[in-house]
Order: sequence, then structure tokens, then C-alpha cells
Amino acid sequence: MASLDQQHGHSFDTMQVVPLRHTGRWISATLLGIVLLGLLISMVTNPRFRWEVVADYMFDPQILAGLNMTIALTLCAMFIGITLGVVLALMRLTGNPVLVALASGYLWLFRGTPLLVQLIFWYNLSALYPQITLGFPFGPNLGSFSANQYITVFVAALLGLGLNEGAYMAEIVRSGLNAVNKGQTEAAEALGMTRARLIRRIVLPQAMRIIIPPTGNQLIGMLKTTSLVSVIAMQELLYSAQLIYTANFQTIPLLIVASVWYLVLTTVLSVGQHYLEKHFSRSDRRLTTKAIKGQGGVMP
Repeated sequence: MASLDQQHGHSFDTMQVVPLRHTGRWISATLLGIVLLGLLISMVTNPRFRWEVVADYMFDPQILAGLNMTIALTLCAMFIGITLGVVLALMRLTGNPVLVALASGYLWLFRGTPLLVQLIFWYNLSALYPQITLGFPFGPNLGSFSANQYITVFVAALLGLGLNEGAYMAEIVRSGLNAVNKGQTEAAEALGMTRARLIRRIVLPQAMRIIIPPTGNQLIGMLKTTSLVSVIAMQELLYSAQLIYTANFQTIPLLIVASVWYLVLTTVLSVGQHYLEKHFSRSDRRLTTKAIKGQGGVMP
């Protein structure tokens, strides 16, 4: 039977390749470019933006101090949130009804109330408990301390952000753990591996590939959410800008300064998230390569 190219009297090697025309794509890209260029020119030439004021305050000591506080608050709150999230996720997966109820109640409370309300609540905790006592209801006390003295603005912000983040991280971690093939955990249990070692050595490393992307998004979200603590007079980046424009009335330029720093930090975090995802996806590529080679396939 003759081949297809012989039937038509020519070879595919000599056929002319006609590239696809994307006329609509080019038209839409051109229109969008014109709009963006016009917007950029308007922003640069509009004197009300006061770009000279923006340049003067970009590295102002008060702005940089607020920036450092924002970074510290973001990292500390995410550490608390991730730690709590892992603990709560494991509690929900134990099958123990008491632990499941406690974890579910925590999620219900902190996901069901606005973060802004929680921040204000922690800031005013001393109104409810001027003295916080550690101990048992019907036993000896381990000690007490003044809420006004120890629940500072930073601690209140950290409690509000960290405890709220823990509720959302719990669901992210739980979804990652549930995505691991149950056959692997059953095989590990059949080999006599303890539950703690099974989670540490088998489940968590595989679940990280699913947990990392949404956790990166939560970290970037946390960076921007720290601006809410300005309502309790926490001198982070936004509040530092507010203090300056309250004195010199340069509201728009100072808000631009804060926005530029937020964009810089989110860009850095996004790049870091990209490389972290690539690192944890290497095992997937290795497994795929082995599977294809085992089936006699040819890798491109």
C-alpha cells in the first residue's frame, strides 16, 4: 500500500509550513499597550502625584523602620500559623472525636469572625482579663501576669494574625496530607513504622508539593494583611506612612511609597515561591522519568 505522500505525489519534507496567524491576539495586545502607555504617561506627567516627594520618602528612616516591622510581623505570624496549621490538621486526621471536635471548633471560631475584630479583641484583652492566671480551675496556680504589661501592641498583632492564619493553614495542610496515596501509608504501617515517623518521613515530604503553592499565596497575603494592624496603632509600613502624611499632608505620595514597598516585597516572595515549587517538583519529574523508562518509552 502506498504511503500517504506517494499517493498525493509529493513529500511532506518539501511542503511549505505556513505559520498560524494570530490577528486578534496582535490587535488586542496593541490596544492594551496603547492604554497602558497612556496611563503611564498620565501618571508621570500629572504633577499631583508629587513624584519628587515619593523619591524623598522612599528611604526615610521612619518608613524603613515600619518596613522592618512589617517583615518581622509577617514572618512571625506565618511561623505561628504554619505550626498551628500542622497541629490542627493532624488533630483532625487522628480520628479521635475529642481532638477532631477541638480542631473543628478552633476553625469555626477563627474562620467565622473577621480578622479586624480579632485584632481589636486581642488589643483590648486587658479589659476582660486584667490579670491572666496560669493553672488549673481546681488546683494550684502556676503564676499570673498583668495583661497590660505583657499583651503589648506587637503581641496583640501577632496573636491576631498568627491564630487566624493557623485556621486557614490547617485546611491547606489537611488537603495536602489527604492527597498522599493511602497505599503508601498502609505499606509503611505494615512494615511496623510508627505513626509519627510515617508522617515525618513519607507523608509530609510528598504533601509538601501540594502545600507549598497555597502556603506561598498565604505568605504574600499575610504581608499585605499586616496593614490591618494600623487600627491598633502598630507602627508597621502603612501606619508609618500615615504618621508622616498626617504631619505634612502629602497623602497620595506617602501611600505610593507604601505601595511600592509592598510591591517589592511581594515580588521577592513570589520569586522565592517559584524556586521552592521547582525544588519540590523534582521528585515528580524523577518519578515520571522512571515510569516512562520502565514502560520502554523514549524521553524527549
